[in-house]
Amino acid sequence: MDPCPFARLIIESLALQLPMGAKPSAGAGVHSSTTPCYCKITLKGFPSQTAILPLSSNGEQGSPSESATSAPGFHLDPAALRRMSGRPISFRVSVYSGRMGQTCGMTTGKLIGRVNLCVDLKGAEVKPIVFQSGWMRFGNQKGVEKNKGVHQAKLHLVVRSEPDPRFVFQFGGEPECSPVVFQIQGNISQPVFSCKFSADRNSRSRSLPANFAISNNNSNKKWMVRSLSGEKDKPVRERKGWMIMIYDLSGSPVAAASVITPFVPSPGSDRVSRSNPGAWLILRPHGSHVSSWKPWGRLEVWRERGSADGLGYKFELVTENGPTRTGIPIAEATMSIKKGGQFCIDKRDSNLGEGVMRSPVRGFVMGSTVEGEGKVSKPLVQVGMQHVTCMADAALFVALSAAIDLSMDACRLFSQKLRKELCHDDQYDLIL
Repeated sequence: MDPCPFARLIIESLALQLPMGAKPSAGAGVHSSTTPCYCKITLKGFPSQTAILPLSSNGEQGSPSESATSAPGFHLDPAALRRMSGRPISFRVSVYSGRMGQTCGMTTGKLIGRVNLCVDLKGAEVKPIVFQSGWMRFGNQKGVEKNKGVHQAKLHLVVRSEPDPRFVFQFGGEPECSPVVFQIQGNISQPVFSCKFSADRNSRSRSLPANFAISNNNSNKKWMVRSLSGEKDKPVRERKGWMIMIYDLSGSPVAAASVITPFVPSPGSDRVSRSNPGAWLILRPHGSHVSSWKPWGRLEVWRERGSADGLGYKFELVTENGPTRTGIPIAEATMSIKKGGQFCIDKRDSNLGEGVMRSPVRGFVMGSTVEGEGKVSKPLVQVGMQHVTCMADAALFVALSAAIDLSMDACRLFSQKLRKELCHDDQYDLIL
C-alpha cells in the first residue's frame, strides 16, 4: 500500500521590523500596540492566506522574538506538484497596518510594502527545501545585506517545503448505501475495504464493549418531553442505532463507527443543538474475538443556529486513564450545511502521535470531503502516511470520515424526511 506524493509549503517565523519611531495605526483597536500589522500571502492557484505580524526589536543578525507567528501554509497535491514543478512560481507577502479584513471587497488595512520570492518546487515531494530564511527588505527579492538598510522596514520569514505523503481513499458510493472503498494512486484505483451500514435499533448495543465507560455530561440524561399539565411522558423523535462497519478484503471487520448518543431535537425546535449533540464512537477490534471492540475516538456533532447554518463537530481521542477512559480534544470546527466542506485534522504545531496517533509527531493527520445537505456524497479521504502502520489504522480514519458524512443527515432538521436507507422503521422509540 503505497502513499501518493504530497508536499507542504510552510511559512513561519513571521515578524516585522519597522524604522525607529514608526508607529503604525492599530485600526480602531483591532490589534494591540505590539501587533498592529498583518500580512496577506498569495500563491498562484491557491486561496490567499493572512497572518498577524508581531513587531520585533531584534537586529538583522538576530532571530525574531518568540512572538513570531506562522501562516497556515499550502497543501500541494500530486496535480499541483506536477503543474508547479520545474519552473519558478511567484510567491508574495503583502504587509499591512491597521484593521485586518475587507469592507465592500476592499482591504481595510494600509499597505506598508511587499516582498516577493520565486520558489521552484521540483523535488519537493521527496526532500525538504528551504527557499528563504531571514530578514528581507520590502521590494527586494534577496535577503538583507549586512549593515545596510537599517532604517527601512523589514520582514522576517522562513519559507520552506517538506514532503507530506498521504494515503488517498475514495468511497464508491454514499456511506449509507454500503459501498466499496478504493485506494487511489494516480490514475489507478483498487478496492481495499467494504462497508456495511445498518440503521438497526439494536446495532448500538452489539457494537460496544461490555465494560466500556466514558465521561459524558449528557450520558445520564433521558430524552423525554413532559407536558406542563402532567401528562404521561411522550416519545421524542430521535435518530439512533446507526452503525457502519469497515471490512478488509478478506471479510474481517477492521473498524466501525456507531452512534453512542442519539441525535434528538432540542426542546421546542426541530434541530440538534450544541447543548445536546449526537455522538459517534469510532471502534477498532480488540483481541481475537470478532465481537470484541475497543473505543478509539469520539465524535460529537450538532447543528449551529444563526444566519450561517452550519454543522458543528468536535472529535477527541479516547485514551486509557487507569480504570476509566478520557478524551483528548483533537479537532473542533464548523462547516456549511449548504455547501459542505472539509473535515480536517491537522496538528502541525501539536504532538499527536505516529501510527494512529500513539507517539509524539507533528503533521497532517487526515482530511475528508463532506458534501452539502441533500447532495450525493462519495467522501474522498486523505490520511498522513506517518499515522498509518497497517490497513487497520487506515480503516479507523475511513470509519471516522463515514461518521462525519452521515452526521450531515443525522443533523437534518426533524421537519424533513430522511432517505429510506437511514430509517429503521416508521416510528421513533422512547429512550428508557
